[in-house]
Amino acid sequence: MRLIIEIAPAVARAAMKSGVATRPIEDFDAYVERLSVFVFRSGMLMKPVFDSARRNPKRLVLAEGEDQRVLRATQMLVDGGLARPILIGRPEIIAQRIERLGLRLKFGTDFEIVNPENDPRYDDYWRGYHQLTERGGISPDAARTIIRTNTTVIAAMMLHRGEADAMICGTVGQYSRHLTHVLDVIGKAEGVLGLSALSTLIMPNGTFFLCDTQVSEKTTVEELAEMILLSADAVSRLGEVPKIALLSHSNFGTAQTESSVRMRRAVELAKQQAPDLEIEGEMQADLALDEELRHRIFPNSRLKGRANLLILPGLDAANIAFNLLKSLGGGLPVGPMLIGTAKPVHILTPSVTARGIVNMSALAVVDVQSRQTKNL
Repeated sequence: MRLIIEIAPAVARAAMKSGVATRPIEDFDAYVERLSVFVFRSGMLMKPVFDSARRNPKRLVLAEGEDQRVLRATQMLVDGGLARPILIGRPEIIAQRIERLGLRLKFGTDFEIVNPENDPRYDDYWRGYHQLTERGGISPDAARTIIRTNTTVIAAMMLHRGEADAMICGTVGQYSRHLTHVLDVIGKAEGVLGLSALSTLIMPNGTFFLCDTQVSEKTTVEELAEMILLSADAVSRLGEVPKIALLSHSNFGTAQTESSVRMRRAVELAKQQAPDLEIEGEMQADLALDEELRHRIFPNSRLKGRANLLILPGLDAANIAFNLLKSLGGGLPVGPMLIGTAKPVHILTPSVTARGIVNMSALAVVDVQSRQTKNL
């Protein structure tokens, strides 16, 4: 955490001195104070993740290696010993931006580069990608072009071929397009029905997890039950005890709409599959967060205390709720974490900060460690 507080202001000063900064910082003391609050609040959640990543760092490919936030994050990853970064991008552009940002990164020592314009594995990559996607409408010519121009596909191919252990993408572009490429190359884990995105908000009054904020417009009862179990596992890996509420406009049967019935049935199915988890619903959001109110309306609830893992009935509801809480409630975001892939992949969003990239990179490394332990 100390490194973040030292590095970020130094990078900002270098950017202002070089003229790169479009919004110069007028009050550095106030900036450092805000940064300290952010680092402290997110660091409390992420500390066990960082500790684990540092013990056994893995090869992490970052698809948008020319992005300035990615470069700043790479410096933090290297300084913290959290990962072994691989950047996809043009070497000359990466070198220019490292110098302009005042970073200390050294190619070949601190990180590797994959140049999409000139890599000896190009033929192997496009042929392998074509083999995976030829029945999805991708011709050989299209495969050649994609492997020259699409860094997410290149990163996914590296992961697919075992040349990286995990990947991060999504700092630029639409989430859905990145997701399509990830599904084409990496795919779902064996037996998984669907992917979902788990987003974290570190609020002044606690940490909350919302699912599914990015992927599934509408899910079946079986997919919802799976989402509950996979999300609970992800929350547990962060050192938190999952207390799960399935949210709805309905409270424990007060409405019989399709969505409320679907949420109610998912609770029962998930409870059958994982009887030790605290799962309850369907319920309105205020009941999920207020035990006294919940007890007054439904005294026999299986959920004790305040829920911290909130499963929403659809993509619209989840995404809207997440962004409202983030903007109005002063929440610090971590994620989104992509759940259910065959290998560790996380698709970020264009609003992500360098610190957010560091957080997700450490989570990806720990995901690799967890999977490798299970396979022993």
